[in-house]
Amino acid sequence: MLAVYITPFFTENAVIFIEHLSRIEGARLAVISQEPQEVLPERLRARFAGHWRVADCLQTEQLVWAMEGLQKSLGKVGRILAANEHIQVQVAQVREKFDIPGMDSATALKFRDKNKMKKAFREGGVACARSAAARNEHEAWAFVEQVGYPVCVKPVDGAATQSTFKVDDAAAMRDVLRGSGPSPERPLQIEEFVVGHEHSFETVTIDGKPQWHSLTHYIPGPLEVVRNPWIQYQVILPREVDSKKYDDIRKAGRQALKALGIQTGLSHMEWFRRNDGSIAINEVAARPPGVQIMPLINRAHDIDFFSAWGRLMMFDEFTPPKERKYAAGCAFLRGLGEGRVTAVHGLDEVLRDMSHLVTDYKRPPLGAPKAISYEGEGYIIVRHPETKVVTEALQEIVSNVRVVLMD
Repeated sequence: MLAVYITPFFTENAVIFIEHLSRIEGARLAVISQEPQEVLPERLRARFAGHWRVADCLQTEQLVWAMEGLQKSLGKVGRILAANEHIQVQVAQVREKFDIPGMDSATALKFRDKNKMKKAFREGGVACARSAAARNEHEAWAFVEQVGYPVCVKPVDGAATQSTFKVDDAAAMRDVLRGSGPSPERPLQIEEFVVGHEHSFETVTIDGKPQWHSLTHYIPGPLEVVRNPWIQYQVILPREVDSKKYDDIRKAGRQALKALGIQTGLSHMEWFRRNDGSIAINEVAARPPGVQIMPLINRAHDIDFFSAWGRLMMFDEFTPPKERKYAAGCAFLRGLGEGRVTAVHGLDEVLRDMSHLVTDYKRPPLGAPKAISYEGEGYIIVRHPETKVVTEALQEIVSNVRVVLMD
C-alpha cells in the first residue's frame, strides 16, 4: 500500500510520526509538506517513496495537485494520514476527491468546528457546557447575559487551547471582542466556563465501534497553563484505566464519538469532572493526542503506539495492548519570562535521584529561545507500577527543576 502522510512542517512531533510510519511492514510512505524535505536527515528521506512540496497545506487544491503528482509517479494512493489538527478537513476533502477510504469532510468538520460539535453533543444527549457561536457582538453579549461570568471564548476551529481566553468580566469581554471581531465568516465560540478537574480520554475506534481506551489527568488544566507561563504542569496516565470510577466517562465518551460519527481512527477527548462529581465533555479531536500522551501510552504498556496508529489508519487493524503494566507521567519544564535558556537548575539531581523511574527526558537546550508551544523547553517522563508513586515523582520534579530565561 502507498500511504501519504501530510504535515505542514517537519516539527519534532512530525518527525517522530514519520520515523515510525516509514517502518510499517506492507506500506510505502510518501510525504506532502510545506517545508523542504532537505531539512530532514538523509537516513529518513531515504525511506520516503516520494515527497511533494506545497505552499500551504490549508489549501485543498494544493494538496490535490500534490496527490496528482505523487500518483502519477508512484501509483494509486491507498490511504492518507495526518496528525495535525488544522488540516483535518482539507485532508478529508482530498480523500473524497480521490475516493480514498477514511474520514469524510462532513465528519471532519464536526470535529473542527466547535459549534457544530456542541450541537451534535446536545442532539446526542452528551453532557457538555452551554455554548454559542457568536457572529457579532450582540450575540456574544446575549450569551454572556444568559450564562453569566466567567465564560470561555475561542475560535470555532481552535486547537490545543490556542487563542482561548477565560473572560471574567465585562471589561475583559470588550477587550476580547475588540481584538477578535466576530463575524458571520469567523464566529467566536463562547462557552460556559466549567470549574473542575480536566482530563483527556483517548479512544481507538474501528467501523464505529470502540476497541480500546486510555485516559489522563491534567495538573492543572491547559487553559490555566496557557494563562500562567511559569507553571511546570503535569500529565498523568493512571494505571487504573479500567477502574469503576471512570465508568461515567467511558459511557459519555462513547456517546460523544457516536454523536460525531467517527468510524475508524484515534480520537483525543478533553473533559472535566466538576466539583460535584458530574462530568462535561469539552471537545474532541480526530487525531493522535499531543502533550506526550503517545509516549506515555508506550511506556505504560511497553508498546509502539505510533506504529499502532499507523496500522490502524492504513489497514483498519488494531491489537489492543494487554493489561496496563505501569502508570506513567510527564512533567513539562518551562521557563518564566522571555528570552533564551541560560540555566537549568536541579535537573541533574532529579535525574540522578529518580534514575529508577525516568524513562525519557528532554533537557532544555542552553541558548534555545523560549518555546512557542505551551509544552515548554523540556520534559521528563517517569513510570512505576503504582500511580501514587508517579504522582509524587512528578510533583518532586516540578518543585525542584527550574528553567531560567533571560534576554
